[in-house]
Amino acid sequence: MFWFQTVSNSEKKRSSATGLHPFRAIKHLLPRGLFGRSLIIVVAPVLILQLIIALVFFDRHYRIVTATLTRSVADEIGYIVTLENQRALGAERDKERENAARIFGLPVSFLPGVELGDPVTEATTQLDRQLLFILDEQISETASFSSGLSQDSVDVRVQVNDGVLQVLVPRARIEAANAKIFVFWMMGSSLVLIAVAVLFLRNQVRPIERLARAAEDFGKGRSLPGFKPYGATEVRRAAHAFIKMRERIDRHVQQRTDMLAGVSHDLRTPLTRLRLQLALLPKDTDHDALTNDVAEMEHMIEEYLDFARGEGGEDPQPTNIATLLEDAAQDCMRARKVPAETVRISLEDGPELMVKRHALRRCIINLIENALKYGSHTEIKFVRKPRIIEIHVDDDGPGIAEGDREAAFRPFYRLDEARNLQSGGVGLGLSIARDIARAHGGDVYLDKSSLGGLCAVVRIPV
Repeated sequence: MFWFQTVSNSEKKRSSATGLHPFRAIKHLLPRGLFGRSLIIVVAPVLILQLIIALVFFDRHYRIVTATLTRSVADEIGYIVTLENQRALGAERDKERENAARIFGLPVSFLPGVELGDPVTEATTQLDRQLLFILDEQISETASFSSGLSQDSVDVRVQVNDGVLQVLVPRARIEAANAKIFVFWMMGSSLVLIAVAVLFLRNQVRPIERLARAAEDFGKGRSLPGFKPYGATEVRRAAHAFIKMRERIDRHVQQRTDMLAGVSHDLRTPLTRLRLQLALLPKDTDHDALTNDVAEMEHMIEEYLDFARGEGGEDPQPTNIATLLEDAAQDCMRARKVPAETVRISLEDGPELMVKRHALRRCIINLIENALKYGSHTEIKFVRKPRIIEIHVDDDGPGIAEGDREAAFRPFYRLDEARNLQSGGVGLGLSIARDIARAHGGDVYLDKSSLGGLCAVVRIPV
């Protein structure tokens, strides 16, 4: 069972006990990458604070300025209404009206004998409220009025003694003219802030991404040419720690390989002497038994060394997977002298991956040999999936019980059932295969085959 296939029971119990977190729904909407989350952490508080300040300031500024402007216009209209009510119709009244209109900068006209229709009774705008206050409270005579808003002006009509006074108030006289400029500067400053944050965070996150790629490549057994720490102090420390860890692992692997090379030489020397001595002895039943024992000892030593060595000294190189699988299958058929119809190879044009060719070939050969050993028919194929490929080796043998499949990968483990994957060996075939696959960043697992037996699946990341 793999980490990407299961969730621990303790986590399930803990999640069910705690229930649905109130922010869990929002969590799914947030970016998963460090860059996106860092950008939100930096930009979101500033934008929220800026928005709150803007709303409070703008609302207060707009209301104060608008109230001041409309109060001034209402005072001017009230003064003109007072002049109209205190003068009789004639040239002198017209002259005073023109002088007032010129001084206040308001287009004013008089409509004699007209009754005002639909006067304002409830104030809906700031100008209406100010006019109601001026006309009702500061002018002795009660006057009704109406206002109509157009694109460029406000049409104010006030009922006077002998007609209607019409005043066209420019909208700039009663509204804050810098509202659009204020919004523009707010948006502009926010865009500049986001641009600076993106450039800065991009440079800060890039070293972390590079370190993650280096760790991933190292886990897949690939070389890391030209990797050097850079970025923030904490990132440099992590990169230096990674380099030291890689050096320690490489040194450990090299020391183990050197030691095993010496052990191999020391063990083969007495075995060679035994072979020479057996060659000089007369041929009999005991001679044949001893010869078989020596051959078995050599085979066991080779398997021990292959398992411990793990093909660690090989460098990755571009390899066509389909060609590798076909060569491995042909070698196994020749070694076991099985007919061609026993093995069916369903391969298309395979991808070319950076892998340790000989190590991966040995992994596939181990799985094919197991399939040929316990099945009468074997099928080899690979399946493309997002970011990984799967190599399937199926057989029609007796298979392995689901509860014993994971245990079959343990070194020196032997199954008690009819099918024993390591019969004739020492119990390291599957262990070596999984060790090689994991050295490439992948894994090997067992499943039920479509042929009725066992299916060994090798996963290799692309």
